[in-house]
Amino acid sequence: MAKMVEAHMKVGVVGLGYVGLPLLVEIAKSGFTAVGIDLDERKVTAINSGQNYIEDVDSDELRVLVESGKISATSNWDVVSELDAVSICVPTPLRKTKDPDVSYIISAADQIAPRLHEGQIIILESTTYPGTTDELLVPRFNRPGFEVGKHYFLAFSPERVDPGNKVYTTKNTPKILGGVTAECTRRCVDYYSKIFDTVIPVSSSRCAEMVKLLENTFRSVNIGLVNEVALMCDKLGLDVWEVIQAAATKPFGFMAFYPGPGLGGHCIPIDPHYLAWKLKTLNYTARFIELASEINGYMPHFVVDKVVKALNEERKAVNGSRILILGVAYKPNVQDVRESPALDIIGLLRDLRADVSYHDPYVPEVREEAYSLSSVELSDATLASADCVVIVTNHKVIDYERVVNQAKLVVDTRNATAGLKGKARVVKL
Repeated sequence: MAKMVEAHMKVGVVGLGYVGLPLLVEIAKSGFTAVGIDLDERKVTAINSGQNYIEDVDSDELRVLVESGKISATSNWDVVSELDAVSICVPTPLRKTKDPDVSYIISAADQIAPRLHEGQIIILESTTYPGTTDELLVPRFNRPGFEVGKHYFLAFSPERVDPGNKVYTTKNTPKILGGVTAECTRRCVDYYSKIFDTVIPVSSSRCAEMVKLLENTFRSVNIGLVNEVALMCDKLGLDVWEVIQAAATKPFGFMAFYPGPGLGGHCIPIDPHYLAWKLKTLNYTARFIELASEINGYMPHFVVDKVVKALNEERKAVNGSRILILGVAYKPNVQDVRESPALDIIGLLRDLRADVSYHDPYVPEVREEAYSLSSVELSDATLASADCVVIVTNHKVIDYERVVNQAKLVVDTRNATAGLKGKARVVKL
């Protein structure tokens, strides 16, 4: 505790991706010496050279922290024995069967366990199912005469990273934290309170794990609802955007969500399935989660159907048509393409033998198993030569007035062309 007060702690972050690197920077800015641990030597080399690869991290800030010795990176696990605290921020993907893959967590825990020492704080941030911290980590860390809550302190604190958000960052987004024991919670809250503006303790690590899954299941289910409303409005000949905007004028009892071409990002398409899987082991079916996943997973197919019908009305077959996708990142104004519905849309159109290209100012190249594409220039000639332009991600830097003035046909899945008039025929979701 004296080390903490005097900012003499040496702390580590395992996993230096979208969650880990911003956390590493905030730890160093709080005065602690921060060590990043990652098996990807490219990331280790980049950080030690002061080179940034995450858009939410300030490049100049990172370079200064590295040059001053506050931040370093390594792939050598032995550094764990020198650390006073370790945060685990490794990936937690889904298998093809939609079962959770916690192998990265287990691998990290197995490396930490033999290096765990008296008084050390371990905080898991990787999203996972309720029970992971005390069911998987405690048995690996406990040993005779060395128990959680007495000799080391273990907690779960869900990451709440929103890539590209300039208002709510790693530091000022309230941090949930639940320890395996009450003493674990107290010690870990004391530590994280030196880094984050607000730390909110909850009763257990299981509660903290559930909080994260509730947050993203809430979004997934509500997006699924509004996507189904979009499907209904399409059948009824109504403008779903007008319906939502009108409903949003109600000052109570309504929260506006908007339809789109499908879910993207690492969290919302994946996290609810962790909860659904856990409940299946308890002989319970998470029906809302399953239905929302079904609807959201259908949306790329719905978009492609829209494109096919729109081309048919122009007396053109999708086979051989030049289709330009605007935006492949999973959300506006970021470079992240993880789970992006644009990738599914491109794949489906290519299966129909369309000539597909894309423009995204944030994503210069897309590599998938079935195809590899590079972003094309968004010129007047590119827009004019396309048989159909599909707006999948509504980046702010794209001039949509120019799009509707130069293109012949636009399928707008994000309502980006609202209020704009041009020569293009615009078909909305």
